[in-house]
Amino acid sequence: MTPPPPAPTPTPGRKRRRTSGKAQTWSVPLLEEWGLTRTQQRLVLVFGSLAGVLVAALALTLAISAIGNDFEPERATASVIGTEPRPDVYRGWPSSKVFAPIAESRADPKPLTVKDLFAKTLKEGRTTLRLAGSPKLETDCVAATWGQGFADLLTQGGCTQVARGLYASADGRYVAQYTMFNLRDTAAADALANTLTTLHRGGWVRPLQTPRVAFPAGGHTEASGHAMGHYAGLVWIGRADGAEPGPRDDFVSLSLTVRATEKAIFRRIVAASPAPAPAQ
Repeated sequence: MTPPPPAPTPTPGRKRRRTSGKAQTWSVPLLEEWGLTRTQQRLVLVFGSLAGVLVAALALTLAISAIGNDFEPERATASVIGTEPRPDVYRGWPSSKVFAPIAESRADPKPLTVKDLFAKTLKEGRTTLRLAGSPKLETDCVAATWGQGFADLLTQGGCTQVARGLYASADGRYVAQYTMFNLRDTAAADALANTLTTLHRGGWVRPLQTPRVAFPAGGHTEASGHAMGHYAGLVWIGRADGAEPGPRDDFVSLSLTVRATEKAIFRRIVAASPAPAPAQ
């Protein structure tokens, strides 16, 4: 009897390469959206190659995604925080090499302005935030915060400006506040972003509020701190009803959206960077 022919060997399927949507977002076209010319974009790449910028951006995205997932600091007692609002969850991140040209305020002396920082509308993917009321820019950094420990950090760090902007999502579901501190140098910015990991339980930024947009009293909120050269930015987000985030609440996209405020800092990197040497 003739043996049956061998079964055909299955051809392995060709795996498709998946492209990270976040990686595509942080690209040169985004720098164009921020108003940087091609020459300015090249300057950014000189002081932190495109790969470095992408890696840094992706690292920040992954870091932000951890907010609300696996980090739950011990809650402070009522005697410590009183009735002052503060986030239930906080994470801090030091400055990266991308911000080396603005490591010191003397290399970037131009003051911050509300117009530079706070756009009327911020959009990231499906998330749209609209500015609520008027942003505040002050030279008294301590007055914009509460808590002696926080005040000491700002004084020691040589804070000269603090800017706050309050946003609400288009559907009214979320509230987000961005606060930017103009400090002496990277060491001061790193100290603020890192120390708040525990200090936020007894000191935080005072919230802005309008008749229709405000962080609900006693509601659940989350925050992150980001040192960028001699600047420190604080992201503070929450649901408008004060509830903890559920499966339908994308706090990652919400954080990334309000962080569009930081595009003003990238422009300052360009302004503080020396022109590249002409090609030979």
